[in-house]
Amino acid sequence: MAKEIEIEFKNLLTKDEFEKLQNYFQISDHDFKTQINYYFETPTFSIKNYGGALRIRQKSQTFTLTLKIRQAIGHLEIHQKLSEAVANEMLETCIIPDGEVKDTLLEDNISLVDLALLGELKTKRVELAYENGLLVLDHSTYLNQEDYELEYEVSDEMIGKQIFINLLKNHMIPERKTLNKIKRFFNAKQGLLGEK
Repeated sequence: MAKEIEIEFKNLLTKDEFEKLQNYFQISDHDFKTQINYYFETPTFSIKNYGGALRIRQKSQTFTLTLKIRQAIGHLEIHQKLSEAVANEMLETCIIPDGEVKDTLLEDNISLVDLALLGELKTKRVELAYENGLLVLDHSTYLNQEDYELEYEVSDEMIGKQIFINLLKNHMIPERKTLNKIKRFFNAKQGLLGEK
């Protein structure tokens, strides 16, 4: 188990901008790795209302249960490694296995009644070191949606923000208000429910 504060900047990209950055950083298609996020929530959005998000992330044959909790700066992330069998059981039953994630939710009186799997978001991702941070290019597909995104993870918010803004300016990419993946997923899910 691990806890960390995540400070990141993100910007949605057009496909053209994504491909230009891929070429600029000399990233080939086989450099991308696929990961799948499985998102969970209750009918009353008790985790979202708590300022959190709950997911299992699958990378190759490794599974990590993560609870993200909004902080004044960034997000607190609580990670819990799962075996494939335990991950599959949670995907089938929506019952959180014992551990720090479940303990944190219960300690904060978050109702886990009727927890449901909302769906999955698949991302082809490449990560590279950049200016004392981690630069990430993501191509995600979910709920009949597709998007391209640039992320920059840093330890210092002020310095990181300026580096990120400069990177966008240098590549003539406009700053775009960008929701995180789970919010984009939720918006797409609500859009689909609204169509029914």
